[in-house]
Amino acid sequence: MTENPNATLPVAQVYGSIPHRPAIVPEKYFRWRAGEITRLEAFCDVVFGFAITLLVVSLEVPHTYAELMVDMRGFLPFAACFAQLALIWRTHYKFSRRYGLEDPYTVFLNVVLLFLVLFYVYPLKFVFTLVFSELTGAESRARLGWHEGSVLMRIYALGFVCVFLLFVLMYVHAYRLRRELDLNPVEISVTRFSIQENVILALVGVTSFVVAVRSPEWAGWTYASIGPLMAVHGSIFGRRIRLLAEKLALPAR
Repeated sequence: MTENPNATLPVAQVYGSIPHRPAIVPEKYFRWRAGEITRLEAFCDVVFGFAITLLVVSLEVPHTYAELMVDMRGFLPFAACFAQLALIWRTHYKFSRRYGLEDPYTVFLNVVLLFLVLFYVYPLKFVFTLVFSELTGAESRARLGWHEGSVLMRIYALGFVCVFLLFVLMYVHAYRLRRELDLNPVEISVTRFSIQENVILALVGVTSFVVAVRSPEWAGWTYASIGPLMAVHGSIFGRRIRLLAEKLALPAR
């Protein structure tokens, strides 16, 4: 009977990371298991940066006042797209830092996520440009009928759902490895909280998809519920996590 060569190695080494440097302040109540930035994280950051570059209003410096005003009108759509990509990047960053997983399944989910981010950059920009042109009364080159608007919002909703379902799968995978990762009860609760959070985001996308089938003009407003839902969910489960940490006498990091 052969011995497992990883049996005596620390869990961080088995899963492709090293212990977190004490100089970096970790998340409260959660010990980050990732160490130095890995090639996978660096690759993901490059792809997110490239996606943001594709969102830039114009790649050329405006030469006239009229061109400058056209570019300035693209500021709000760019800001909205940037905020959404930042949300996805932040979610990915927290997952990577928390668990430091780089097994084949996690790498596969990361690659699919990056594919979706790059694929949906232009639909994302198109949707927000159209929405803000209607809100501000600015002239838009896109003239969409009811059918085109419905299809567009369903495509956008499908991408939104897929992105956050991928995060659900990532966190479920980490939860299954809770013993190997040596998660304490509070960290297990945080992992469950993160699964629920991403399920809620995915359900918002599903709701928008359903609304877009009958009333595409209202489908975009469905995403306005994200803020209140995240606030309520965070308040309820954040309090539970704090109480559990106090009960177990775990220090805040």
